[in-house]
Amino acid sequence: MDTPILADADDTWTVAGRRFRSRLVVGTGKYKSLEETAAAIEASGAEMVTVAVRRVNLSDPGAPMLQDYVDPKRYTYLPNTAGCHTAKDAVRTLRLAREAGGWSLVKLEVLGPPPHLYPDMAATFEAAEALLRDGFEVMVYCADDPVAAKRLEEMGCAAIMPLGAPIGSGLGLQNPAMLSILIGQARVPVLVDAGVGTASDAAIAMELGCDAVLLNSALAHAGDPVRMARAMRLAVQAGRLAHLAGRMPRRMGADPSSPLTGLIR
Repeated sequence: MDTPILADADDTWTVAGRRFRSRLVVGTGKYKSLEETAAAIEASGAEMVTVAVRRVNLSDPGAPMLQDYVDPKRYTYLPNTAGCHTAKDAVRTLRLAREAGGWSLVKLEVLGPPPHLYPDMAATFEAAEALLRDGFEVMVYCADDPVAAKRLEEMGCAAIMPLGAPIGSGLGLQNPAMLSILIGQARVPVLVDAGVGTASDAAIAMELGCDAVLLNSALAHAGDPVRMARAMRLAVQAGRLAHLAGRMPRRMGADPSSPLTGLIR
């Protein structure tokens, strides 16, 4: 296994009072088996994993359970509302998750119709308001819209999670300019969520200044999910280091590496 290259031992990020060293958050769905799920998560170095409450067995001991492969004592479980297309369904799903597992830190996503599954922002605002009123700590999936993101932050959401591209598309970050504006104005953590397809996409997200990257399909649909998980782990670390270092300025003309004066004639 690759040795972690940490940006700094103290370079952590915090959401809802919980501190994490890993800036990679991974999903638990779409893998060929629970064994593969566990192996990929281990290789990713993630400390937080998302769990689709409507799709993953969390309560039936007679069937294979995610908890038997991904230890909730080791990983922070982040229940999400994947598959919800109305505010009512999303709120009900997370209330059930809290009753089942006691989780208060949750990921809210309310999706528009296929084939794009773009965030339904009106329903997202409605669901976020209800969940915050119920005492949930809400990490919220949203459009890459700085106005909408700021509104969610001001409502009290714990983290803002704009999409890089449509869910499961693997297209990479399609609107880095808007993501940069969104990151620059945020006072809560910002995680790019959805659209990451390969390691360079994750590195770019971190170079922009994201606090973390969330992905699932990029691992589960890779030819070798465990190897891709290691690649994503290193990419997030490299992107974070580059962000902290500060890239060189862009310029239209050349700037020679060696000085032009004092040449040997």
